[in-house]
Amino acid sequence: MSEKNFNKKLITLLKENPDYLDESDELLTAAVKDAAWKLDHTLIRLLLTDQQTKLTFFDEIEGHWVFNHNTFIEYISKKNFLANSYTRFCSKIGLNIDGKYLRERGEVSLVWPFKDCVLEGGQTKEEEKRKEIFFNEILAPDEINRMFDPKVLTNWKRHTATGEEEDVTEIKRDENGIIRENLIIKGNNLIALHVLKQQFRGSVKLIYIDPPYNPDSSSNTFLYNNNFKRSSWLTFIRNRLEIAKELLTDDGVMIVAIDENEQAYLGVLLEDIFPAYEKHCITIVHNPRGVQGTNFSYIHESAFFILPKGKRVIGDREIPTEEITWDQFRNWGGESMREDAKNCFYPVFVEDGNVIGFGDVLDEDEHPPAQTVQHGNRFSVYPIDQSGVERKWRYARQSVNKVEHLLRAKEVQRGYEIELGKDFGMYKTVWQDKRYDANVHGTQLVKKLVPGCKFDFPKSLWNVYDCLLSVVENDKDAIILDFFGGSGTTAHAVLELNKDGGKRRFIICEQMHYVETVTRKRVNKVIEINKCDNFIYCELMQYNQTYINKIQAAQTAEELVDLWKDIAENSFLNWYINSEVPQDAVDDFIAINDVEKQKHCLLKLLDKNQLYVNLTEIDDADFDVSEEDKTLNKAYYGE
Repeated sequence: MSEKNFNKKLITLLKENPDYLDESDELLTAAVKDAAWKLDHTLIRLLLTDQQTKLTFFDEIEGHWVFNHNTFIEYISKKNFLANSYTRFCSKIGLNIDGKYLRERGEVSLVWPFKDCVLEGGQTKEEEKRKEIFFNEILAPDEINRMFDPKVLTNWKRHTATGEEEDVTEIKRDENGIIRENLIIKGNNLIALHVLKQQFRGSVKLIYIDPPYNPDSSSNTFLYNNNFKRSSWLTFIRNRLEIAKELLTDDGVMIVAIDENEQAYLGVLLEDIFPAYEKHCITIVHNPRGVQGTNFSYIHESAFFILPKGKRVIGDREIPTEEITWDQFRNWGGESMREDAKNCFYPVFVEDGNVIGFGDVLDEDEHPPAQTVQHGNRFSVYPIDQSGVERKWRYARQSVNKVEHLLRAKEVQRGYEIELGKDFGMYKTVWQDKRYDANVHGTQLVKKLVPGCKFDFPKSLWNVYDCLLSVVENDKDAIILDFFGGSGTTAHAVLELNKDGGKRRFIICEQMHYVETVTRKRVNKVIEINKCDNFIYCELMQYNQTYINKIQAAQTAEELVDLWKDIAENSFLNWYINSEVPQDAVDDFIAINDVEKQKHCLLKLLDKNQLYVNLTEIDDADFDVSEEDKTLNKAYYGE
């Protein structure tokens, strides 16, 4: 049979299944390919009904016919299979070898090229910003696994309400074995997330992050490296969100603060990472003075709320006194009669125009002479309507005291009517409040707590507080994570929330050096002022990261050459690097005559999988881990 006739026969056969047809009853090869990839039984049975297709696309093995789906897909992908298929690439673009796409070749494995953001992701000092922080290094799967292995934690200290630092002697856990400590961890936040994963997977109620905003401006003064290119920024964020998602409880929420530079792109990324979640983009007016643009003055930023679908996880907001709405405390309409709820018929006492208390429930055969009955200076008001019908109050006598502060007496011709105010309601999508001013309640607040510190434009404490409150107001044992810890605003907000008697816990990750000079000091000061609570501070134990810090701090080529020799002798190098430092190589290195390029060259020498010490190497004498640290790491990770 000619190829043309066989094509016609195969097309006719496939058209017998309506699932493979479009609205014009034309064959959809994409639908057929999808069925072939899934080894769909309906497709296989259809192809077996014809002897020619059976011999073409099946192999006989000891009396059994095995579907060769690769052969089938390759055949229907040919440009001359369909008359309207002018090119086999019309609906698909990709790399191929010998006519087969890489995904169709069983011997090919595609590995995501993790950029250096997975490893370093920034700088340790404000002045170290650079145009492109990524080295575009590609890691093999085993290297990625080693990089994400648990790390040794060191420099443990407990900060107490006395303002003192103490040695850590224990790590508290709850009845489910979950660590119940406030934690501040210094180190690369992606690697820190993997350190947290084993202990906190499925245990974090809320993740709040304020990542680098990536503005297209050289005047940006945030203490993060914001000089990302968009693709690199999205990679940087995605790497972290994917692992952070694993830490959330089933009803857990993630909040991501962002401004207009990446807001739209972040939204698309969140759709991809959180397909089974609701996404709400909230506008928060945080800078009423505005930042002057070419055409507009920006006074707001955004916060994405990522919530599990179908669950009510956002509580009610408290409505300011001036916005409270008032309605009748007396029921009306269906099931509003006295006999519908006998405990809801009692007097409300009014004196000097104010509600001052409540009387007992009246017996069934006891009927007030009027809606308002006067006894000297006191009035008893009953739920009787203007027609004299005995109805009921909206709250039973045993529960009315909890809303007493929301009741008011309104004088009318026949005495008094009692009204109930509503001081709560749903959160709106635009938040405006003087407390969100990032200058007054952010910058000035931090400098008051940590005099002389350098940290420009921290979030308003109350901006973050209200974000957290909306999720965990009624969950007083919630664990809250912020892996872009910054100046410690999230930790501060959690401590403020706990003034309601809660025992919420924060986990803060930050790699910048100001975690010691600002974050740690600020949180310690708040605990000291509140006279309660404590937190544990610890660090990922550095190895090659130490050399990265030294390289970045170097000022001259001579310093870098000395570091090169130290690195060659004492650090982990990339497998393709010669540990020797020949003089001709040194001469070539100095001839570069550009310190930044020389730094870049040295950074390429280091094995980025050894930035920190792996837990599996805790007993290796080369790393000199103290016995105290060994004990605490066992306590943290579990025996």
